Order: sequence, then structure tokens, then C-alpha cells
Amino acid sequence: MTNQSTEFTPVLLGSDFNVYGMARSLYDIYGKPVKAFAEVSLAPTRYTKIVDLELIPGFSEDPVWIDEMKKIKKRYADHKEPVILIGCGDGYAELISKHKAELEDVFVCPYVDYEMLRNLNNKENFYKMCDKYDLPYPKTKIITKAMYESGEEITQPFGYPVALKPANSVEWLDIHFEGRKKAFIIQNEAEFKDVVAKSYTNGYTSDFILQDFIPGDDSHMRTLNVYVDRNHQVKLMCLGHPLLEDPAPAAIGNYVAIIPEYNQDIYNRVQKFLEEIEFTGYCNFDIKFDTRDQSYKLFEINLRTGRSSFFVTLNGYHLADWVVQDYVYDSLTDQQTVYANKDKQHYFLWLGVTPKIFEKYAKENDVKKHAMQLIDEGRYGDTFWYAKDKSLKRFALYKWMMHNYVKDYKRYFVAK
Repeated sequence: MTNQSTEFTPVLLGSDFNVYGMARSLYDIYGKPVKAFAEVSLAPTRYTKIVDLELIPGFSEDPVWIDEMKKIKKRYADHKEPVILIGCGDGYAELISKHKAELEDVFVCPYVDYEMLRNLNNKENFYKMCDKYDLPYPKTKIITKAMYESGEEITQPFGYPVALKPANSVEWLDIHFEGRKKAFIIQNEAEFKDVVAKSYTNGYTSDFILQDFIPGDDSHMRTLNVYVDRNHQVKLMCLGHPLLEDPAPAAIGNYVAIIPEYNQDIYNRVQKFLEEIEFTGYCNFDIKFDTRDQSYKLFEINLRTGRSSFFVTLNGYHLADWVVQDYVYDSLTDQQTVYANKDKQHYFLWLGVTPKIFEKYAKENDVKKHAMQLIDEGRYGDTFWYAKDKSLKRFALYKWMMHNYVKDYKRYFVAK
């Protein structure tokens, strides 16, 4: 985008696909490994030369997190160049926002203030904001812990199946019980009561979002990635059309195949919302097309890039570089908003599984035909397998991951 001579240092928090995708985006442009800190080592950042990962026990929560970040701060205190801190997960994004005042004397922290983050992260509050800004979302009822503890029957007005999601996605990360999922599609009253009871008896305290289930398979979903600069102006909007999701219970909602898509109406609505609330930094939205009224309905906003967000970089819009251009080169101020994916001739299909798995399980439709055409033309890629970071160990790890996907699809896949 501009002269790349100025020095800067990126620091990523996490060790998942999101971290590797952001590191890969930066390595492609600047050719330097990226430092990352995390509590545990995950497969995407193992045996790699582009991510220098340092593990810190207990690093995912306070008070360990902020205590360790103060130590890390001392390492970078004498850096003259900007040091950009990017949290590649809900928990890390929330922690950076919470402690921004303690960190930003050393780090660039491209995050909204903590109060706004908590409002946006809480689906209940987010839907109130959707009402205010005329953003469609599924019909919703709030389930509280007090409703459960009252002993009175909790009625639900939508008919089955219904969608049930924790309003507090960060708290939900620490809740564990047999059958726990990231989100639930509930088929009957008995299952509904069972999930609510198990959740609250195993320590969950926040609300649930009960929603009218929008019919349709994975190909009705959309994912929108956005970068908003420090002046609260949207600079990048990149829409993706997921065609297949991970079927494993713990990974519901994780996309494994995305083809680019262009929709100016979605871009306009979301841009207006983000600029009016004075957002800043990265975010992505999960959206579903409702055939019943031909509308796109928002499910949630995530205040970070996502594990499948590498589809943005794969299609030429280097996702990690926007924050660099903003805070290091100050090159975005006069730049027009980029509305990605106008030209289908340049589309690349992003895959998190093998082409063989995609072909077997993705629903037959015109978009899948287009995706298969891209595969035939070699216009596809994934986050993990990177030409500049190949090794025998990473190849073996990739094969192991794909083997596990084969088993998961055989065991869990159900056509929606």
C-alpha cells in the first residue's frame, strides 16, 4: 500500500489458525517472523519458522495475564518503533481492551474501550443496538439464570428446532459438561430443558439467547470481516460465503470452506453502524440469509479476526497489514473504503479441509459448482499449508489434522 521502510513490531496473542493466518499475512509482506504469546500450543503454530511462540501458564485470564503483560511490556519499553498488540481470540481481545490504559504507553492497542466491548460481546446488548441501527437479526427471547432457578417452566415461542447460544461467549469458554457446544440447535422440549439445567448447574451465570432457527444449510451463512481505522472510518469490508462448517460439537460455527462474495447492501448497513458507534480495529460478523423474508440477519459481532479470516488475505486483501498501514504508516486517512470481491475473476476458495471432504459434504448448489471450478483451476488455498513455511513435520501434522476431519465428518455430519 505504501513505502515499507519504517520499522514496527507485531505481537500476537494466541496460537491458533487466526494467529498463523495473521502471521502469514505479515510474513508475506515484510519477511520477518512474528512474536506470539499464549497459554497453550495449538497445531497451527507448531513446527513453524514464521511464528516465534512463547508459552506462559495461566496466560488466558487475570490476574496472571496482566501480571505477565507488565513483564512483557518491559521487554518492549525501549523500542522506538510502534509495537502493535493483537489479540487473536475473544478472551485476549477483551483483556487488551480491559487493560488498555495500562498497556498503551508501550503498545499500540487497536481496540474499543472496555464498556463498548462488553456491550458488543454480549449478544443481548448487541441486539438492542441492532434495533437502534435497523440491522435485522433472528427473533429472540432471553433466558436468565433467575428464570431457571425460579422452578417455573420456561416457555419458548418459536417452535422447534430453535437455536440456543450463550449471551456471554467469554464466560462460556470456562463452562464444561458432557454435550457442551459452542451453540446448540435444539430439537425438542426435553433437550432444551436438559441443556439449560446442565449449563446453570455447571457454573454458567449469564443469559442465554433463544432464537427462531433460520432454516437452511451452511451455504445460507455469510461472514463479514472489517477493519475500522483509528479515526472510526471503515477502510476494509470483505464478505465471505461459507459453504461448509466443522461438524464436531465443540467446533460448531467454525467454517471450513469460504468463497468470496460481494454485497453492497450488507456493506452499507454495517459500515453505517460501525462508524456511528465509533468503532475501531478489527471485527467480523456472522450472518445468515433467511429465505422466508429474503433478508440477511446478523447473529453476532466478534471483536477480532477469526480462525477462517485468512480467506481475506487469500483473496488479496492482506488482513494483518491494515493495522500496520493505520498506525505505522498513517496511510489510511485519505483512502477510500475498499469493498472487496467485486470481480469474480479474481476469486480464490479458502478451505480448512481437503478438496475431497469439501466435494463430499458441501450441499449441491450453484455456488458449490463455482467452488469446484476454482478447485479445478487451482484457485484455492488454506491457512496452514504455506509455501514459505514447509517442513516434513508440518506436512505430517497437516495429514494428521485432515485425517481427524475425515473421522469427524463420518461421525458427526448431519445435513441441515
